[in-house]
Amino acid sequence: MNGNQNKVDLDEFLSIQAGLLRLIPKARRRFLAEKIDWNKRLLGIVGARGTGKTTILLQYLASQDIRRQRHLYVSADHVRVQANGVYELASYFFRLGGENIVIDEIHKYANWPQELKNLYDAFPGARIFFSGSSTLALQKGKADLSRRAVFHNLPGLSFREYIYLAHGKKFKPFAFEDLLKNHSVLAFEILEKGPILGYFRDYLRYGVYPFFLESIDDYIPKLLNVLEKVLYEDIPTVSGIKTTNVPVLKRILWLVATSDPFKPNIERMSRNLKISKEYVYTYLDLLERAKVLSGFLPSETGYRLVRKPSKIYMENTNLLRAVAGEIGAQGRVGVVRETFVANQLKNAGLNVRIPSRGDFLVEGKFLLEIGGKRKRKNQIQGVENAFIVKDDIEIGLNNVIPLWMFGFLY
Repeated sequence: MNGNQNKVDLDEFLSIQAGLLRLIPKARRRFLAEKIDWNKRLLGIVGARGTGKTTILLQYLASQDIRRQRHLYVSADHVRVQANGVYELASYFFRLGGENIVIDEIHKYANWPQELKNLYDAFPGARIFFSGSSTLALQKGKADLSRRAVFHNLPGLSFREYIYLAHGKKFKPFAFEDLLKNHSVLAFEILEKGPILGYFRDYLRYGVYPFFLESIDDYIPKLLNVLEKVLYEDIPTVSGIKTTNVPVLKRILWLVATSDPFKPNIERMSRNLKISKEYVYTYLDLLERAKVLSGFLPSETGYRLVRKPSKIYMENTNLLRAVAGEIGAQGRVGVVRETFVANQLKNAGLNVRIPSRGDFLVEGKFLLEIGGKRKRKNQIQGVENAFIVKDDIEIGLNNVIPLWMFGFLY
């Protein structure tokens, strides 16, 4: 061992790990935990801040025999990790007989792709798990490690997951086409276990991020804190834009959050924000890659390569509420409904476009029109594979589907 490795002190990390494992919830887990093959040698969980990546990793450690001290959790932004280096710390641990290391918030360590690659090659018997909250910072690393690492993306909670974590009721997700064909039967099976609309209202307000488990009263302040970190830390670090330009990003968020929905006019935005059109495109792209905004292209074939999205939504209804405010979000129930459907479809991995008629075109084939319980079929009359998605109803019939059911796609 070299001199640096002899100086690595693992006692503090083991103590931090023990404290975290005592507090971590053991019973209820996010859907991704069941899909991960923990035998992979290099595995990364990536996604937006606050979605529960750290909890999944700690729950895995909690399921192991920690007394053998073959497992180690560290956070990449810890001062001693920064001082010693990820490679030095992990290689020392592996040479002592360590088997699994979890490195949280890996994007906060500058040379992480190269050092993880070196660890993977140098210790073929070890397993390395890592997480990253900044999707922007992780994109280059994903490319560098593509041959070695397995990456899993963790989105915000679906409505189905919220019901499980908040109320202990477990349901299986269903495929999109199964929803379209069998929604009445599926809804009946779910409703047998109790009313659903009250849960749905709660989810729209504070159910996308799992920190509602700690406190509902503190939910919006915590979410705003997450948003501040994205704007002032993640985006400037990756893009090189100055923090003095962050107010422009905030103005863009405000424009999107207070529109019904936001249909971007790049030239007008450029004038109002006093930045070039190229910067408008850049900022919109950065906000979408940071999982704050979600843009959707038009469905017309001639526009497939168009740069400007047809509509832009906040990433989810909780962010919409956080930015627009409680009164603003409640007063614009239409955009709340559309934001919910767009988010759930996108997180389920479905292709979503904006058609000239209706609200969403899914997989290039299925047309959705979103509305309240009094929504009529006029806008989709005579259109094949068209569906009305209604809020405030528990069960639908034929091509009328309850809005809440789109929260069971993942």
